[in-house]
Amino acid sequence: MNAQQHEYRRPDYRDHSDYGFAIGLLTGTFVGAGLALWCAPRLAAELRERVTGPAKDLGRRVSDRYDQATARIASAAEEVTRKGQDVRDGVADAIAHGAHEVERFAKAAKTR
Repeated sequence: MNAQQHEYRRPDYRDHSDYGFAIGLLTGTFVGAGLALWCAPRLAAELRERVTGPAKDLGRRVSDRYDQATARIASAAEEVTRKGQDVRDGVADAIAHGAHEVERFAKAAKTR
């Protein structure tokens, strides 16, 4: 009978170990899912920051460069405008001076 009892216990032992494995598998699944849910929002936020951070920095740098280029172009346009106005004023003064000289010369010639 000792051999029969031993054989009888063996299937019973295997049944318990199968249940233990299944319970361990389910427990591990739930613990893993819980940890994934607990960590996922934080990981998603970190990933989003890693992706959007450099993009925002690039956008700021491009915007700064655009502002600098716009300021340089505006400054150059003002300088060209100022120089053009100086030339225009110089030509107007030269024409006015020439007109006065012609008028003075004409008066002098008339009085002779």
